[in-house]
Amino acid sequence: MVAKRDEGVKFFVPWSLRMQALLEAMRPGNEEDALARAIDPLRLPAHIAVIMDGNGRWAKRRNLPRVAGHKAGMRTVRTVIETGTQMGLKALTLYAFSVENWKRPRTEVDVLWRLLRAYLHTELAEIERQNIRLTAIGRLDALPDQVRAELDAAIKKTANNAGMQLNLAINYGGRAEIVDAVKQLVEDAKHGDIEIDEQAISARMYSAGTPDPDLLIRTSGEMRVSNFLLWQIAYAELYVTSTLWPDFTRADLLRAILDYQKRDRRFGGLAGSRESSGSTGEAHRSL
Repeated sequence: MVAKRDEGVKFFVPWSLRMQALLEAMRPGNEEDALARAIDPLRLPAHIAVIMDGNGRWAKRRNLPRVAGHKAGMRTVRTVIETGTQMGLKALTLYAFSVENWKRPRTEVDVLWRLLRAYLHTELAEIERQNIRLTAIGRLDALPDQVRAELDAAIKKTANNAGMQLNLAINYGGRAEIVDAVKQLVEDAKHGDIEIDEQAISARMYSAGTPDPDLLIRTSGEMRVSNFLLWQIAYAELYVTSTLWPDFTRADLLRAILDYQKRDRRFGGLAGSRESSGSTGEAHRSL
């Protein structure tokens, strides 16, 4: 049986029981339940990465300040993390703040840091209870001191958890990551012979030790990867939905996974027995 969410009991879904915890949380007969039961638990992506886009447009459509969109997006973060844990995902990476985001108005950047700190304060206990291991990737040394200190403390506190890895991409850029990895490779080469190959570079990426994403989801309909995990998504399946991030629901996540399961992942080889199939709905598009 899957451990219940009693006080003091950490919530973890073994591989053999994937989807069971999610199905137990469903209301029988509703749309989410039907979508969840259509998913093949043996073909779930191990690692999902998400470009969380559309907070500003969500607020603008409602004549609200952009900060309202960012706050609304935090609710979606909570939903996606909980669903990923219940499904038994191995890793979930969320694009929280890019190296380009420093170009935004100072007031908005400050709000984003306050929201990150607020998230760590309010959600850390739940992250602990769900046995989630929190990690972060990016040029973290450039974060404000207080933000970095609180992030490091949360990472340290959850380091021994054995459930889903929740990876926050903060002050992150795919090109910057490759540059930093190559710099480290050059430095390491000064101290001994190193064969320069893909494995050597991968071992020096921020995400070293984490499996590459199987599925990359982008909300808000933009058809680009925005400098996100450029090395790691070489063979990821891409899914774009026009839904803005604050409106992205558990049902939307389940639809993305169902679409993923229709794909014929060949990794450069020949097609298998299953025919490749993309999404067909107007609300989302496959790249």
